Amino acid sequence: MKEIQEQIMRLKKEKNAVIMAHYYVDDAVQEIADYVGDSYYLSDMATKVEAETIVLCGVSFMGESAKILNPGKRVLLPDVTADCPMAHMASVEKVRRVREDYGDDVAVVCYVNSTAALKSVSDVCVTSSNALKVVKALPNPVIYFIPDKHLGSYIAKKLPEKKFIFNDGGCPVHTMIRPEDIHEALKAHPAAKVLVHPECPEAVTELADYAGVPPVLLIMRRLRRRMNLLLRQNLGLCTS
Repeated sequence: MKEIQEQIMRLKKEKNAVIMAHYYVDDAVQEIADYVGDSYYLSDMATKVEAETIVLCGVSFMGESAKILNPGKRVLLPDVTADCPMAHMASVEKVRRVREDYGDDVAVVCYVNSTAALKSVSDVCVTSSNALKVVKALPNPVIYFIPDKHLGSYIAKKLPEKKFIFNDGGCPVHTMIRPEDIHEALKAHPAAKVLVHPECPEAVTELADYAGVPPVLLIMRRLRRRMNLLLRQNLGLCTS
């Protein structure tokens, strides 16, 4: 492993490259990355680095976002088959139909976990970190939130003054988490606190002591040695 790491570091210097890794990739990849964060953080950092090449260790929509923001840089995906199923769970045709039905009243809010095609027909692109703030600031009374119905529902509950139209999409991993899983885990660890990402179904977020975004959950993760926390997140984030 050390030999591989040294080879990667040597090539990175030779090619004037920077390595960016999402929270959800393996720890071994995160260890050699120059920047580790969520999709928003990585997109933001991609606009600030001076390297000619960005090696983005994540899924395809993250690579697309980095390239859109940096058309003059070379963006490489180590695994070109890595994809987010939810990124494809909305359609350009449905967006156009909603616009025809609601006219100027509707704002199409696109979660960053989506394809470039969907982003191109949306009014704004948000992350789980800033979705509430951005949607709240929009003057439109109607919000079409794509592609994640769970995150959209989470935001809608906090903004009852707006009408939300939900798309039938969601993260397959987060959707698999059931209320029964929480109850069973709490039986084994009654003093545990439940932390949930808002991409989980509403029935799960309702059981959470805190529903939040990855950066906050990572802060809580670091407190595990002093607190008995139950992390309901993807395996890449929950590993010790």
